[in-house]
Amino acid sequence: MSGDRVWDPLMRALDDRAGDGRVVRFWLRDDDAVAPSPALDRLLDMAGGNGVPLILAVIPAPTGEALARRLEGCPGAAVALHGWSHRNHAGPGEKSQELGPHRPVADMLAELRAGQEKLSGLHGRRFLPLLVPPWNRIDPALLPHLGAIGLMALSVFGPEQPGPAPEVNCHVDLIDWRGNRGGRDPAALVADILARLGQEGAPDRTVGILGHHLVHDAAAWAFLHQLLARTSGHPGCRWLRPADVLAAAG
Repeated sequence: MSGDRVWDPLMRALDDRAGDGRVVRFWLRDDDAVAPSPALDRLLDMAGGNGVPLILAVIPAPTGEALARRLEGCPGAAVALHGWSHRNHAGPGEKSQELGPHRPVADMLAELRAGQEKLSGLHGRRFLPLLVPPWNRIDPALLPHLGAIGLMALSVFGPEQPGPAPEVNCHVDLIDWRGNRGGRDPAALVADILARLGQEGAPDRTVGILGHHLVHDAAAWAFLHQLLARTSGHPGCRWLRPADVLAAAG
């Protein structure tokens, strides 16, 4: 399948929902933001040009005033907490984790508090009390404590799970991390969106799209551009504002 035909199944699904008075709720998260860059400019222009809100998962330790200044003219962009330093503490042969079971819970919570204070100080109301764990992995022992330090929700990758921390997750990753580490096949990405729509309860849930602007290749940029352009004005879907993303956690 090539060209516009790749999008036909999704557009038919959205048309059907619009005809029934239903709306698919999309949201856009992009990870590993630290500083202004041409890639970040491209992402912000793409989202803003289509009227699509954006949540940037920002790494607190290395970020600073430059990113805060860059976002001042972007009313649709918000900032979430992306761990502390995006440092891997897992051992050899283990999957990468910063917030895994390798360190005391108290130490990790202290880092998260420091990260919140820094991002809140830099970004003010643009900062959301939403934790995006680096590599989308987190020690379950941390979850009961997140609310106590002011984090209202958790965002990882995959279907939301019941637990002590409300989740609002991403379900469609633009990047082929296990293959070419570039943009995934457009037909496969559309299929992932349709699969999420077909899950039980999905009409009342969200479809989270996950990007990593610093590693996007031409294929990833092209897909994201087409997705935003084709859906942003469609009556069968709505791109959630950051506050609505938090409200959708459950």
